[in-house]
Amino acid sequence: MTTKYKVPATYMRGGTSKGVFFKLSDLPLEAQEAGEFRDKLLMRVIGSPDPYEKQIDGMGGATSSTSKTVIVAKSDKAEHDVDYLFGQVAIDKPSVDWSGNCGNLTAAVGAFAINNGLVDASRIPQNGDVEVRIWQKNIEKTLVVQVPIKDGEVNEVGDFKLDGVAFASSEIKVQFLAPSPVGENMFPTGNLVDTLTVEGLGDIPATMINAGIPTIFVNSDDINYSGVELQEDINSDSDKLAFFEKLRIVGALKMGLISDPSEAKTRQHTPKIAFVSPSQDYISSSGDMVKSDDIDLNVRALSMGKLHHAMMGTAAVAIACAAVTKGTLVNLAAGGGDISDVNFGHPSGTMKVGAKTAETDAGWQAEFASMSRSARVIMEGVLHVPL
Repeated sequence: MTTKYKVPATYMRGGTSKGVFFKLSDLPLEAQEAGEFRDKLLMRVIGSPDPYEKQIDGMGGATSSTSKTVIVAKSDKAEHDVDYLFGQVAIDKPSVDWSGNCGNLTAAVGAFAINNGLVDASRIPQNGDVEVRIWQKNIEKTLVVQVPIKDGEVNEVGDFKLDGVAFASSEIKVQFLAPSPVGENMFPTGNLVDTLTVEGLGDIPATMINAGIPTIFVNSDDINYSGVELQEDINSDSDKLAFFEKLRIVGALKMGLISDPSEAKTRQHTPKIAFVSPSQDYISSSGDMVKSDDIDLNVRALSMGKLHHAMMGTAAVAIACAAVTKGTLVNLAAGGGDISDVNFGHPSGTMKVGAKTAETDAGWQAEFASMSRSARVIMEGVLHVPL
């Protein structure tokens, strides 16, 4: 017998991602706790697993950027407004990855919280900004977003342009507080640069960092890329994708994220893999020229096994933290030396990020990372979910 659940939900864009947002209390009782039923429900919402990789029978958009779910609840944690739990739904596999955060959708969490009465009404001005403090449950970190308010409601209208998003909106400032593991070196091996031995290419220098999300950075030259590739240059080539997955697995083992290569199949969301190069001119996916003088470096990153169309928010945190740490591959690609922020090129355009890191007795720590995003409600309603 199939039961059809009717679940209130909001479909939102946050940064360059889209996801289905739920209030925890609106989920069926069995899905309000972590477990198999919750995963099955969310997979069915998104339309996964889909052997055709189209997610026609669900809310997903058949890309890693649009195969996402968010659960939000009022927080009982001191000095926090809401708890935010992120689930990355695999497209062709029966899997929901809970191992990391989505930085892009973080921008939408504050607006969702306000729209759904999860932020104390007394804190919301008639006009201005309201600071929403978010406890990110996947990684147990504090996120702070500044949500613009007009006439007592979330203001989504503005002239802030985010590369990778077709239309302008209002700016939402996002800050990631202490985005690296407290008391641990954000470089898991203790080294700013390591060597990864990958079948077919030999030894490859890599900076591996756990800030925002575990990420592996390599130089484009070392893997025979120009550094200004677009999605079509990589995503249609199964051999290229297989190489990046090999590299990701080798790095994940060295970072201690997995103990056996087979575990990578169920941990697609983390770590991320990215390649960097010094600034150079290129034509973005929108057809616009990005000039080398306008950026500090180029970065291309893969998410869920495919080259991302822009940049994941959490990977942008990792870029920021690595860039400001003297001696990493990211820092060197940006020119090296003392850096407080960088403007980097990605397939859809450019993005500016900032961070502050410091070397402590426990190793390198990230104090904060910051960026600007935008968000809006696409649809509110009731999802019909057959299970």
